[in-house]
Amino acid sequence: MGRYLIRRILQSIPLLILITVLVFVLLKTAGDPLAYLAGDPKVSAEDKARLRRSLGLDDSLPLQFVHWVIGDTWYERDLDLDGEPETFGKRLGIVRGDFGNSIRYNRPVTDVIGEFLPNTLLLGMTSFVVTLVFGLLVGIYAALRQYTWMDNVITTISFITFSFPIFLIALLSVLLFSILFKQWGLPFLPVQGMYEVRGEKTLIEVARHMILPVFSITAINVAGYSRFIRASMLEVINSDYVRTAKAKGLSSRRIVYLHAFKNASLPLITLIGLNFPFILSGAVVTETIFAWPGMGRLFIDSLNFLDSPVLIISVMLTAIAVVVCQLLTDVAYAWVDPRIRYS
Repeated sequence: MGRYLIRRILQSIPLLILITVLVFVLLKTAGDPLAYLAGDPKVSAEDKARLRRSLGLDDSLPLQFVHWVIGDTWYERDLDLDGEPETFGKRLGIVRGDFGNSIRYNRPVTDVIGEFLPNTLLLGMTSFVVTLVFGLLVGIYAALRQYTWMDNVITTISFITFSFPIFLIALLSVLLFSILFKQWGLPFLPVQGMYEVRGEKTLIEVARHMILPVFSITAINVAGYSRFIRASMLEVINSDYVRTAKAKGLSSRRIVYLHAFKNASLPLITLIGLNFPFILSGAVVTETIFAWPGMGRLFIDSLNFLDSPVLIISVMLTAIAVVVCQLLTDVAYAWVDPRIRYS
């Protein structure tokens, strides 16, 4: 197992380098991040040139990539006294932990990411746990009652919910649980941000503001996961080893959760390994609609401003998470199914 993991890690390094180069080139060639200053009369041409020089935008694309990786020093002018250049600024490069400054926020990228990433992890992890719990319960329940009226109801609701776009579910939840509930005199839910503007920043306030975003994300995911788990359970529930366990007189709960579900969980592990890394990228639509200050909203705002330092690191975080989760998925395969061995 150890050799296999080392080999997979070494194989992922060229992949991450290729992703880094492609993302850097695409974002740097997408447009001019300082175009918004063109119509500002308060910004002189000298100021624009100095800002462009400080951001390294006056270099060629290959040179920008080299400076982004290993760092550089740039200068404003040469002094007449001794001919030595006057230092204007320095960049250390990502190999030394300097990921640059955000163009929009004028702050280090690590500080910006560190401000938004915990909010996305809070929303994403909560939604993921709720999805798994309800997806497992509904999927297993439907599989054990195949073709009954409850199974037909669950199937119908799942298909309808899964066919809805997430923005529609978000807007309908706002209409029902916030606007209409308020008009009816019922307790209504907040729809913007993590706290009230002038309210207290408490855990209860965060939980209240999370209800609608979590519901919007999990409504579609539970429908998909429940159908997937139902199909996986139906493939194994009539297997020979399940019938043998029944013949031995084992309890139904032990048969379902120890024998059937364990063997049906391999496809579920694959699905989790594919979906979990994208928690870091944030729920773009949901965070935008509910003004949740997370990575999804940060990505959209940075894309509007062509804030390439923030965009590059955001994409790289997701790429690294994908590689790590695929490794963990392979390890989970061997743990769940003893027949799987890596040499």
